[in-house]
This record gives sequence, C-alpha cells and structure tokens, in this order.
Amino acid sequence: MKSLVEYVARSLVDSPNEVSVREVRRGSAVNVILRVAKSDMGRVIGKNGRVANALRVLLKVAAARQGLRATLDVEEPR
Repeated sequence: MKSLVEYVARSLVDSPNEVSVREVRRGSAVNVILRVAKSDMGRVIGKNGRVANALRVLLKVAAARQGLRATLDVEEPR
C-alpha cells in the first residue's frame, strides 16, 4: 500500500524527490502518512480535498483486498 500511495503522489507533484511515505501497522489497521514539498501540497490535496479523497479511496480498496483497513494522512511539510 505504501508503494501505491508513493507512485500516485510522485506522479502528481513537481518535486518527486521530496515525496516520503511512511506506513504504520497496528493489527489489521494501516495508517499511511504522506509528506510532500510545501509547494506541492495544493496538488496533493486538490480543490476541496478531491485529490486527497481519491487517494484515500484507492488506498481503502487496496487495503480491503488484503483484509485490512487503511487511512491516509497528509502531513504538513516542515
């Protein structure tokens, strides 16, 4: 699941080298944390959060196929 989010995020942003994805597993729950460059935050979130929500839907479908539950958090860049 980490690779799915990383692939899509790198395809969306202008600075693909700045993309970092962490995956935290707790039992059957997976939390994927995405961090991108500050200038690319708008591209990842999209208008009214549509791109981020689409990423969440893709992640949930991929997780459900493996019998897991997944969430996606987009962190503010430092």
